[in-house]
Parts: sequence; structure tokens; C-alpha cells
Amino acid sequence: MAVDVLSAPQRKPRRNVIPGFGLSLGITFVWLGLIVLIPLLGVFIKTSGLGWSGIWHVWSEPRTLSALRVSFGTALAASAFNAVMGTWVAWVLVRYRFPGKRLFDAMIDLPFALPTAVAGIALTALYGGNGWVGQWLEPLGIKVAYTQLGIIVALVFVGLPFVVRVVQPVLIESEKEFEEAAATLGAGRFQTVLKVVLPALWPAVLTGFALAFARGVGEYGSVIFIAGNLPNATEIAPLLITIRLEEFDYAGATAIAAAMLLLSFGVLVLVNGLQGWMQRKGRE
Repeated sequence: MAVDVLSAPQRKPRRNVIPGFGLSLGITFVWLGLIVLIPLLGVFIKTSGLGWSGIWHVWSEPRTLSALRVSFGTALAASAFNAVMGTWVAWVLVRYRFPGKRLFDAMIDLPFALPTAVAGIALTALYGGNGWVGQWLEPLGIKVAYTQLGIIVALVFVGLPFVVRVVQPVLIESEKEFEEAAATLGAGRFQTVLKVVLPALWPAVLTGFALAFARGVGEYGSVIFIAGNLPNATEIAPLLITIRLEEFDYAGATAIAAAMLLLSFGVLVLVNGLQGWMQRKGRE
């Protein structure tokens, strides 16, 4: 039996909401190039004007090494602390109901909206020798303001929301049935957390750690007030870059910035590799 092709219903081509792959990819590369790649390339081009000997001279200066050590050391310490406490806070906000829960949940985002300089002044006034908290800590031999401990406190403040907001959705979507099944089989709370909860949370925790670390390394406003900015002690790398710019040493400033970029990229690659390894291990 012959079929009339003209009378048969024609299927309309399916349209995508977003542009095609070629156009989308082109826009993505152009936008990333203008916003990310070209500025970073400019840093390395400006640094290359010093030559290898000049770059190594800037990188090997005791003041530069101390500033990089302070920035990366305190950022790693604060991020590790936030990875633990941020996961704990996210767990409480997701799994428990208590009065004022919505208020506490909204306060987590306060460091995002609060100007960093305001946070630095507030923390300095709080943890200074005459502050509400500092006046009780210093007689015990615990000095926070104008020390590296104060820098860690400031970075914990600005980095906590990154971990909480990354871990929170994963906890919301996780199935409690697995935890209940583990309890039914005789697993204790510690075993349930270690064997059931944490394997699903590790990728999110590492992502939050990486975001908090990236924010902490480049943090400036909330740190300079509480750090004291003592060279070879509490001076951070972003402040040293600013000092070099004020001295019109643009090449030296970009050399320090390039060192920060390379070190940050190395740490983030390491974290992403660890995250991918954990995801593959979890699927096995």
C-alpha cells in the first residue's frame, strides 16, 4: 500500500533552549579569555621582563618567602579547620530542627555580604588586648590580634560559608535509609559516619576546602587589620604586592603575584586530583 509522503505528518526539528555547541563553546572561550586568561597572561608577561635571574631574586628574598609562607600556611590551616567545622555546621542545619534555625542559616552568608574591611576591624576590636575576648585570652598566654593566629581567625570567618554551602545540598539529597540500614545491622554512630556518611560527603568537603583556600590566599581586607603586618612575621603576600606597587616596582609585584598563582594552581590541582581519586574509589 502506497503512503503519501506529502500527507504524512512532518516531525519538526527539536530546538535547544541555549545556542548550539559551536556558538556556546566560542562564547565560553572568548569570555574566559577576556576575564581570566588574558589578565593572568599579562602577569606572566610583565614578570618575564625581569629575566630568570631577576625573578629568582624576587622569589628568594627572605621577605617574599616569609609573606608567601604566612599566606599559604594560614590559608591551609583555616581551610582545614573550616572543612571540619563547616561540615559539622551543615550537618546540624540539615538534620536538626531548633528555634532560630532560619536565622542561623541566614547568618552563614553574612561574610559574603559584609565588607572585608568591616570584618577585619570587628575582629581586631574583639580579639585585641582590650577586646571582649582578647582581654580574657591574653592573661592565659593566648595572643590573637597581630599574630598569625589572628590571620587564621579572619580567614576562618570569611571561608566558613564556602564549605557550608557546598556540603549542605549534598546532605539534603543524601538518603537517610542507608544510615538507618547501617544502624539496623548493628553499626554504631561512629561507624555509620565513617563508612556511610563521609564517603558521600568527601568530594563536597574537598570542594569547599578548595574554595575556602582560594579565598583565604588572596584575602586582604579582613586580614591587614588583625595581622599587624610585621615583615618576616605576619606580613601577607597580597600586602607585599601592594607595597611593591606603591614603590613603583611593578615587575617585582607581578613576580610575587606569579609565584602566588603557580602555588595556588598546584594546590588546587592536587585537591582536584584527590577529589577525582575519591570519586573513582567510591564507584568501585
